[in-house]
Amino acid sequence: MLIYIILMDISFEKSIIFLAKYAPKSDQDTRKPMIPHDIRVGVYLYEHGYSQDIIVAGVLHDMLEFTEVTEDTIKQNFGNHVAKIVRACTKNRSTENSKEREKDLVQRCINIGVDALVVKAADTLDSFKYYTKTQSEKGLDYCRQNSGFIFELKPKDWDDPIFDELKKFNRTQI
Repeated sequence: MLIYIILMDISFEKSIIFLAKYAPKSDQDTRKPMIPHDIRVGVYLYEHGYSQDIIVAGVLHDMLEFTEVTEDTIKQNFGNHVAKIVRACTKNRSTENSKEREKDLVQRCINIGVDALVVKAADTLDSFKYYTKTQSEKGLDYCRQNSGFIFELKPKDWDDPIFDELKKFNRTQI
């Protein structure tokens, strides 16, 4: 057990170093500061006892969308499962309609499996918290939309505490 914890800590640290190395120096193309957000997502998943792959994917979930890092680079550094989760959590910019783009992202997470949807839920939960603190109604509307897609599309038998927390937080923001 101790060896697993040490290895998980090393992977977690490696993912944060990777994020810091490749993340954009400016947040002008992101809705919120990327590095703090991505670290908060990873820390949330770490503190709630999720698997190493879920934690690392949480830290890296914005890499394909906002950096020049490729899916293959993530795969080489962190494994195939992490790369698939990160890919699923990346918006398909070829979809013009923003609501359809977000709905497609949630569906792709579901297609990969519960691990990917947990990362998306953690991302949305952190965004809810951020936009609440910054009092961004537009940001909160975006989070409500995304959590709505999660609950609309999520298979009923996918029970995980993060979905309960997201549901509670979503209700407090309506």
